[in-house]
Amino acid sequence: MKYWGKYLLCGTVISLLVGCHSRPTAQGQQYRDGHIAQDLRLVNQPNAQGKPVNAKDFSEQVALISQSAPRLYNRNSLTFDAVQNWMLAGGETSKLHLFNLRAYQMEGVDNYGNVQFTGYYTPVLQARRVKQGEFKYPLYRMPPKSKYRLPSRTEIDNGALSPSLIIGYSRSLIDNYIMEVQGSGYVDFGDGGPLTLLGYAGKNGHIYRSIGKLLIERGEIAQEDISILAIRKWTESHSEAEVRELLEQNPSFVFFKPENYAPVRGASSVPLIAKASVAADKMLIPPGTTLLAEIPLLDREGKFTGQYQMRLVVALDVGGAIKGHHFDIYHGIGGEAGIAAGFYNHYGRVWVLKKAQPTMLMVSQ
Repeated sequence: MKYWGKYLLCGTVISLLVGCHSRPTAQGQQYRDGHIAQDLRLVNQPNAQGKPVNAKDFSEQVALISQSAPRLYNRNSLTFDAVQNWMLAGGETSKLHLFNLRAYQMEGVDNYGNVQFTGYYTPVLQARRVKQGEFKYPLYRMPPKSKYRLPSRTEIDNGALSPSLIIGYSRSLIDNYIMEVQGSGYVDFGDGGPLTLLGYAGKNGHIYRSIGKLLIERGEIAQEDISILAIRKWTESHSEAEVRELLEQNPSFVFFKPENYAPVRGASSVPLIAKASVAADKMLIPPGTTLLAEIPLLDREGKFTGQYQMRLVVALDVGGAIKGHHFDIYHGIGGEAGIAAGFYNHYGRVWVLKKAQPTMLMVSQ
């Protein structure tokens, strides 16, 4: 699970896309398909050039679904098989119908097919099992169930939880916070042992408030510049007290559970393959849905290059800020993945792929 992209990067004002006389294009928006008046519109074939570039990753992701979530796999196996056969035959969108695949174009956030893409990743933190030197910021397990409401972030920072719940200590408040928003992360305890996955264990039940949105409102970071890197840079130029004050504006708090030798899994309990899995709004896109996504390509500075790349992805995760025509792309593990994920707040086009059901013929006797 991964929530940094979902919570911080989805704060861009979508109204920029809606009702404007001049249509924006700087974040990859297109208007080639005209007005789309329904969530999913059946099309003969996607109006897009190119073939999916990640057939191998998609097949690996499908195999992991089969191994980890048999029921989810069985509900979608006909589509998975048809898509993989289509890819083996060349993956040309003009030939989807030969494999009995139907493509449903998403209307996007603006009814012109522009679907929002953000990104998330799995961070790797340096930590120690006991408090020492710069390693002084605790990571917590989920408290036992209680009839009382769990404390807020500020109360937790002030020692409201038992020290017995502490898993370890990191050396950065913002690193802890990023891992909370992502929902999980790997920890290197510096003892020569393997990395430990701190998986998502639960929340304290308090309302979530975006610190990215708050920094924009305070005039600290321009709306068009908001990203993981920009927020981290802000924290590096401010005192610990100022950083803590900012973080405590979000009373929501995430707890973790240590898991040894564990892969990163989404809400569907399936290990995630980078750029072959996304978080989606399950009310619109059910888990296990195969998506053909035209994703904008960014340069090393996070700027849109004017080019797109076709990818096959599966909806395997969810997030509190992922609603409607918005996907969070999983980018993988570590710092480089975090940089790439942090840049994404762009728009592309998406088609839901479904194997057509056979028509039942009534024969009179």
